[in-house]
Amino acid sequence: MTETKLYIARHGKTMFNTIGRAQGWSDTPLTKFGEEGIRELGLGLKAAGIPFDAAFSSDSGRTIQTMEIILRETENEDLPYTRDKRIREWCFGSLDGAYDGELFQGVLPRTVAFSDGRSLKEIPYDEIAQSIVEVDTANWAEPWEVLSKRIYDGFEAIAQTIQNQGGGNAIVVSHGMTIGTFLWLIDHSQEKQNIENGSISVVTYKDGAFTIESVADLSYREKGREIIDANEN
Repeated sequence: MTETKLYIARHGKTMFNTIGRAQGWSDTPLTKFGEEGIRELGLGLKAAGIPFDAAFSSDSGRTIQTMEIILRETENEDLPYTRDKRIREWCFGSLDGAYDGELFQGVLPRTVAFSDGRSLKEIPYDEIAQSIVEVDTANWAEPWEVLSKRIYDGFEAIAQTIQNQGGGNAIVVSHGMTIGTFLWLIDHSQEKQNIENGSISVVTYKDGAFTIESVADLSYREKGREIIDANEN
């Protein structure tokens, strides 16, 4: 059986990303800069010659838009493509769409998790989730048990789909905190990293377990940029 591997991209830069708002379950489209970044990614993936067997994204508009560009630039527009709401971004509840500063520097630091003086980077995902539940006046935010299960189950279902077809590679488009959470669930020793727009994190799946191959790799985008620049000169 061929190895099962997921190439997990964070969607392209959006309007809310650009002006510093927490997107969560709210949604804005990619900017022109964001579209160009994903065009770079697609061209870089094509140049790498990675054969993809299927495509998956969340059901958010920004990941669907990102996937359309990737499939076009890699000439994979006929690839089987599934949207799965389990790999959506975290829901920030009543603070969905709020400015990052208001959420991460204003409201959350007043919660229990921050009372010992730790920074956001030092606080694990499960405690951040609890903080969001604490401050969410709408009661929409997911408790950690629900959040972590839906994210892991979503990615595992994708891997199992590919494995059941005999293995191969899937291109997956998801969200920054969702990807970071998934990698942390695989390996708690993983230092929390900034998952950049258009970066690729690669995991393999074997015997019911994931292994992390790379995290937030921007080399495909960089290669794509080189290709675009060479064609313009």
